[in-house]
Amino acid sequence: MQRLASKESAEQKAPLGFTVDALLDNPEFLQVLQAGARTLISVNDLFPRIARLVASHQKWMLTQAIYALHLERDRDNPDSGITAARLLKFMRDTGCASRNTAAAFLAELVAYKLLRPAAGGRTKRARPLEPTEISQDAMQLWFKSQMSTLDLLDGGSRVQRVETDIAIFERAHPLAVRRLLSDPKWTKPPESVAVFVWSESGGVILDDLMARPPSLAPDEGNVSIEVNLAKLAEHYLISNTHVRRLFAYAESGGFVGKLDDGRRGRFWLGARLIEEYAFWQAVKFEALASAFDQAAAARP
Repeated sequence: MQRLASKESAEQKAPLGFTVDALLDNPEFLQVLQAGARTLISVNDLFPRIARLVASHQKWMLTQAIYALHLERDRDNPDSGITAARLLKFMRDTGCASRNTAAAFLAELVAYKLLRPAAGGRTKRARPLEPTEISQDAMQLWFKSQMSTLDLLDGGSRVQRVETDIAIFERAHPLAVRRLLSDPKWTKPPESVAVFVWSESGGVILDDLMARPPSLAPDEGNVSIEVNLAKLAEHYLISNTHVRRLFAYAESGGFVGKLDDGRRGRFWLGARLIEEYAFWQAVKFEALASAFDQAAAARP
């Protein structure tokens, strides 16, 4: 797969070793991605209700945008923070969701008590919202899970530093999100990845598949896995029909397939799917590494 390069300003450059190219050239990257996928699955299992609400790539982008707006809130400015107008502008600027989709998702988060009116923020002009405690816990845990993946790559102490100084997370998260949501390499996943992540719960299913084999190094073009589709559906609280339809769609594209060894639950993952998954994840980790370094170096 062709690696796409982009010109970045000096303050946006990724740390040495954390550019997309450097990550893909790192012989440990695939193994670390598997460890990171297992960590994400653990986060999913801790917050299953939230995980289901953000189970597609579009909802993931909306959720991250909403939280970034929260962290950027200026309490002296009633027009700042999470407001419908600001979210709609964010989506309009990035093209990540339509006006109707963004408004409906915001209302859904309020209905499920994952967002609430911000304290001292209700005015005639603006009605900002803020995440509830469970939403904050889930987002912070997600961010630390991503830092743990970066730490595995270079032996760093990002997780410990975030736990010691939560302001690093508060500064880094919006930086990473705004960079990712303005980058079509992230917002428009490669074809094989898109088959999964645009579907409900497809992202965590893809992580699950990537976490299963002992190694993601293809053997004769493929990687063999064992998976019971019914148990997969049960684990992620989705219908068996949905999982089978998702697999059939991926199989029709040549990205996964059933092994011809006569045993049930035996599949292969194609080299293209693994390569495009690694590329897409590298785009994310480049942005996160850069954002962390900027946030850690900043002074309040």
